[in-house]
Amino acid sequence: MSTEPTLQATDRPDAVKIGIVSISDRASNGVYEDQGLPALQDWLTRALRNPIAFEARLIPDEQAGISAALVELVEAGCSLVLTTGGTGPALRDVTPEATLAVADKEMPGFGEQMRQISLHFVPTAILSRQVAVIRSQSLIINLPGQPKAIAETLTGLKDADGKQLVPGIFAAVPYCIDLIGGPYLETHDAVCKAFRPKNAVRAPRMAPL
Repeated sequence: MSTEPTLQATDRPDAVKIGIVSISDRASNGVYEDQGLPALQDWLTRALRNPIAFEARLIPDEQAGISAALVELVEAGCSLVLTTGGTGPALRDVTPEATLAVADKEMPGFGEQMRQISLHFVPTAILSRQVAVIRSQSLIINLPGQPKAIAETLTGLKDADGKQLVPGIFAAVPYCIDLIGGPYLETHDAVCKAFRPKNAVRAPRMAPL
């Protein structure tokens, strides 16, 4: 299994540990430069107010290797693991199978919403097979393979004035992580406004001095 060096955004003790996994035969073999990991890190850094410690992996489309990487990241304390790539109908696309193999619970709403968002842009969105699952106290979500599609599904659809037309999937991620006993994630509303019931909202994080 090919592994990218760990990307540490911060060494703060209160940092939220997030796993990001790019799954591609050619990128992991150096045929072309991976775009998935930078896209995931960039979006999460802009969206979250929490300090983040990233655990990054660049691996080929091998089911056993993907499952092993997901288990490793969960055991390393990642409360959220996002994957990109390997979710289409091609023979080598096995990310959903590898993800379901390590699941304690499946969360089908995430995949349903991602396909609904992508259908606003391309009719081939119905070919996507992204899934989301819970393992232990971690949420694992398969995202599309292209950076543009990653941002679209996480953010959702907004009109020219910035009004939310279709919620992105990340709006539900912080509360889901609350419910499974993970850290309290806070978002920058301009990027993605997290939704929580009123009784689950805490006082805003203090900005660092």
